[in-house]
Amino acid sequence: MKLPCSLLLLLFTAAAASSYQDYADALSKCILFFEGQRSGYLPPDQRMTWRGDSAVNDGSTAGIDLSGGYYDAGDNVKFNFPMAYTVTMLSWSVVEFGYCMPPAEYRNALVAIKWGTDYLLRTVSQPNRIFVQVGDPWKDHNCWERPEDMDTLRTVYAVDAPNPASDVAGETTAALAAASMACRSSDPGYSYTLLQAATSVFQFADNYRGAYSDNSHIREGVCPFYCDFDGYQDELLWGAAWLRRATQNDAYLDYLHDNGKTLGADDNINEFGWDNKHAGLNVLVSKEVLENNLDSLQTYRASAESFICTLIPESSSYHTEFTPGGLIYRPGGSNLQHATSISFLLIVYANYLERSDQSINCGQAIVGPSRLRQIAQQQVNYILGENPKGMSYMVGYSNVYPQRIHHRGSSIPSIHDHPSSIACKEGSIYFNSSDPNPNVLVGAVVGGPEEDDTYEDDRADFKKSEPTTYINAPFVGVLAYFAAYPNAS
Repeated sequence: MKLPCSLLLLLFTAAAASSYQDYADALSKCILFFEGQRSGYLPPDQRMTWRGDSAVNDGSTAGIDLSGGYYDAGDNVKFNFPMAYTVTMLSWSVVEFGYCMPPAEYRNALVAIKWGTDYLLRTVSQPNRIFVQVGDPWKDHNCWERPEDMDTLRTVYAVDAPNPASDVAGETTAALAAASMACRSSDPGYSYTLLQAATSVFQFADNYRGAYSDNSHIREGVCPFYCDFDGYQDELLWGAAWLRRATQNDAYLDYLHDNGKTLGADDNINEFGWDNKHAGLNVLVSKEVLENNLDSLQTYRASAESFICTLIPESSSYHTEFTPGGLIYRPGGSNLQHATSISFLLIVYANYLERSDQSINCGQAIVGPSRLRQIAQQQVNYILGENPKGMSYMVGYSNVYPQRIHHRGSSIPSIHDHPSSIACKEGSIYFNSSDPNPNVLVGAVVGGPEEDDTYEDDRADFKKSEPTTYINAPFVGVLAYFAAYPNAS
């Protein structure tokens, strides 16, 4: 039986001090990053002090307050699809590993979650309507300006029944339900509010099935940035799975069982991210099978373990691409989103296996929890600096990290240093500058290196140098675990 994480943090202090990686420091910075992505009125205790209030009138053209929430990456648009996924993963990090976090970081993580859920609640506050985005991405991406100076169109995108938005509504369901679990002990009243909203949003998602980007008035604003490329069906199952976890209502178990085949639960099982939830869904539902012996959901466990076996080099079904330096690699840009999300799933599944005293049969290999943790820890260490470049891909961690990240607010002098407005095209001189960014976006994890481990510190190369909230969110849980169990693998 393992000791409580709070005690292990004390026991491993000496070991961590001599370790190559300071996981506790990385965890603190990973959470701090979200303060740099805040939209709206900033609170008095804002720690990323070079930021200021921004987009405070969002939603006014639609007669609703849609201020708050997060900018997804280095631009100034609020895309709700990846934002809701970010909140889900922050919440899942706390649900699984909150007890591993030092008290201050546990509080900071809850604050980061609430900053997202306060906004998400506003987006679903009107019956049979969900707001899915604020900001015209084409106008925004044509400018390089601080969010505090933003003068581009803050177009509001909404979907009204009977038009579909099952993907965004399903992910919002997951976010609110997971967050209700994360804050249940600290704020039961707010937890109840979140869960009630999650239940209502799921009905919208399920009753009006289809992808939000199939609506022509939405497609022009969200594509090609955050289209639903992989279908809406996974978000329906994902939302139901989180409602089951949060409520323990058997009706959601029935939904998962009855709809698994028709909604493609066993399709695309090797992906997990803001658009494709299959691998995460299967891991989440497998908890019911492993710990509660629910054989009716056995197909979810089979899919979860099939996915995990593709990551195990000694497995007969191994077919994951790694860089020469050992990083999980998938083409398409922002590769570290895969490394952080897959590492998270490995750590979570390892815990499920350990608690149920089980292992995975990967054909030629029987794989236990420690092997999964070992692979995850290798990814974490790579991101934090144990790689061919000797560079931390987390900004502000260690002495060598990206200096020229693709991020408007970080790359332009702050409003404190340059109080006068910097207009749309006036920011171009900062975008094109070879100088390091003047504002350090502490904790930001960038897109990461190429498949050959190369990385040029180039602001213009957004696929490698741009941070996103959905890279960091699962990393919070992984770092929390290793801060408490640095020698677990």
